[in-house]
Amino acid sequence: MLTLAFDTATNVATSALVDDGEVLAERSSRAVTLLEDVDALLRQGGAHARDLDALAVGIGPGSFTGVRIGLATARGLALALDLRGTGVSTLDALAAGAPGATPVVDARRNEVFALVHGAAAVLAPADLHVEPGETCVGDGAIRYRALLEAKGAVVPPDDDERHQPRARFHAQLAGALGPVDSIEPLYLRDPDAKKSTR
Repeated sequence: MLTLAFDTATNVATSALVDDGEVLAERSSRAVTLLEDVDALLRQGGAHARDLDALAVGIGPGSFTGVRIGLATARGLALALDLRGTGVSTLDALAAGAPGATPVVDARRNEVFALVHGAAAVLAPADLHVEPGETCVGDGAIRYRALLEAKGAVVPPDDDERHQPRARFHAQLAGALGPVDSIEPLYLRDPDAKKSTR
């Protein structure tokens, strides 16, 4: 099964072309270049868009705009290519790329998204419980490095690849396929922008 996987929920957009567990191509860039990345992945993997069997898309939590870009792109591709897909939590993908580590995504507003007892949560970095020696990964771990290390956590160097939710793990974690337009985002809170009441 040839799967196109991508996640645009964090500062670094990640995408991968995976064939039955084998990574054919992988890219990291920005959400605004996602379609260019998809084209490059297909060329690098020696495939055409019509060869795709499934989509695995990151559903967040993360940047509201980034999550929307990823879901809109997935819906457009699914419609154009008659594909089915599945949503994968950005936090779960981060955890899969760093077994045993706690994924921490920068949620802005002086908050982080993290897995707390296996469930996605939004909380102040100071409220994140970590055990001494526990590894924390993700852009939230980088941003709040000093606070987490003061609690006894270990945060790998900023350029460590475990800080990115690499799309190869989205493909690996992909569950049952269904209509892409039914994939729901995982926001955990209201967006920063408010609807005008005028």
